[in-house]
Amino acid sequence: MSGTRISLLLILFILLFLAVIGRLFYWQIVEHDRLAVLAENQHFSAMEIPAKRGEIKASDGSALVTNKTAYLIYAALPEIEEEPKVIAGKLAPIFLDYEKSQKVVIEKFGEDEESSSSASIEEKEEDREKEEKDRKKEIEEEIVGRLNQPGVVWVLLKKKLPKEYFEKIAALNIKGVGWEIEQDRFYPEASMAAHLTGFVGSDSRGLDKGYFGLEGFYDGYLKGRAGRLNQEIDALGRPILVGVRKAVPPEDGQSLHTTIDRSIQYLVEKYLKEGMRKYRAKAGSVLVMEPKTGAILASASYPGYDQNHWSQYDKDRYRNPVAADTYEPGSTFKTVVMAAGLDAGVIKPETVCECSGPREVSGYKITTWNNKYYPNSTMKEVLQHSDNVGMVMVGDSLGKEKFLSYIRNFGFGKPTGVDLEEETSGILREDEEWRPIDLATSSFGQGLAVTPIQLVRAVGAIANGGKLMQPFIVKKIVSGDREVEIKPKETGQVIKPETAAAMTEMMVAAVEGGEARRMIPKGYRVAGKTGTAQIPVEGHYDPKKTIASFIGFGPVEDPRFVMLVKLDEPQSSQWGSETAAPLFFDIAKELFTYFGIPPSAQ
Repeated sequence: MSGTRISLLLILFILLFLAVIGRLFYWQIVEHDRLAVLAENQHFSAMEIPAKRGEIKASDGSALVTNKTAYLIYAALPEIEEEPKVIAGKLAPIFLDYEKSQKVVIEKFGEDEESSSSASIEEKEEDREKEEKDRKKEIEEEIVGRLNQPGVVWVLLKKKLPKEYFEKIAALNIKGVGWEIEQDRFYPEASMAAHLTGFVGSDSRGLDKGYFGLEGFYDGYLKGRAGRLNQEIDALGRPILVGVRKAVPPEDGQSLHTTIDRSIQYLVEKYLKEGMRKYRAKAGSVLVMEPKTGAILASASYPGYDQNHWSQYDKDRYRNPVAADTYEPGSTFKTVVMAAGLDAGVIKPETVCECSGPREVSGYKITTWNNKYYPNSTMKEVLQHSDNVGMVMVGDSLGKEKFLSYIRNFGFGKPTGVDLEEETSGILREDEEWRPIDLATSSFGQGLAVTPIQLVRAVGAIANGGKLMQPFIVKKIVSGDREVEIKPKETGQVIKPETAAAMTEMMVAAVEGGEARRMIPKGYRVAGKTGTAQIPVEGHYDPKKTIASFIGFGPVEDPRFVMLVKLDEPQSSQWGSETAAPLFFDIAKELFTYFGIPPSAQ
């Protein structure tokens, strides 16, 4: 029995020994990495070192978007000596003053300004004082709540605080309240090119993230890679001054060099704002592109917003209308359909259309915009008169298959590929859904929806000898001494060069023989087309609401720009010839001068 007991004890001892060895193996080998991280977290505090976000620059190298020094205010709770309510009472007025400084006056276009009689000055002042008092109390409660968090050694109080407000806090010398220097996005030109650049907000983790425009599209390039600082801490979570510090430096973001010409951008925004007030339009856009390369030289849309104060604006203002919004192009689309007909050989400029009256298609009556008809009109005259009935003939001559093939080749129904985050593809129904009436109405720009940048790109192909270019804004990405150049990209020869030349002359005739002829700068030849599109509302077209537009390029001998002017619901006149066209030529005159293009002899 004793021998058996000894054997059992020996086996038990061996099993216990193996269990200890196995457990040690598990903790030291299998769980080593996890335990090492836990141990390090107990002895070290980790702090992210934000990378400097890359700049966005205009074509001349000046900054459209840059950074400025700001301050992150925090509280180290173990070091706090004063009561949270006392600290909150000191900080709240400063935070409130900062909030008040961020409020901006939002411009209104096409709206009735608030009547000054709606409330007395005294009543408004009382309301303002009450709002400020209530907001101050809210801020104080927020600060107290953060300072009273249990089991926390560090709490954030304020991010992105400008220097002048930080200095007021530093002067208070509150024990336990500290700060770190950080970067804040800064737009030195205020709201200029807002829809192009986008803005920087915060993601779900509170980290900087670009939204909309270039900030959103190139966020991965601009934000860089954050660094990390590990600081040895004591049992209370306080940094040990002589302790170990481990730092991984951040990689700063890359900078974008764009095709945006600051002078042209300024002109476009100035004239668009004046035009909207003059014609009392609800909204408007102007887009200027270089037809030979696809480079976007300027783009403006109103109502806009100030990127420095983006959070105070309605979210609908953030997206760029020239890339994100769709509309029925109306008569400006006739340039594309006519070019397709010429290229397919189904018509020529001198082809005659009787166009003696309205035309019936599938039970629908097609009329001209002014109920005037010009029998035996040539295609050149059809475009000049903006004759819907004549355009239906062009659509019929092409047929559904060729019609759809050409407009898809021109880039409609799909994104252009421009480097803006919010671009959409427009609205083009599936091939099998097209009926005869759809072919008829689309031939004069109704029943399909395009984005402004799609239309500018398509007409740009006419100006560029039939070559379709991909629109782009960033021409170079720079990181330190490394540069990546983005070259112009041709996406196809959509019409023959001779077709483009013939179409250009037809568009010149449309300008010189139409209502816009009085506006043409003397000594210059401009190709263009007006458009007045009714706005579809609940299954029908509103006869009182229109989108007025004009698209064109010049000088036709060597086109330097293709430009679209679009005004939504102008009140002074619903016609593109009386609103968008004058605005187009006001800007075109400035462009000819800016480019140094002399007038030709008359």
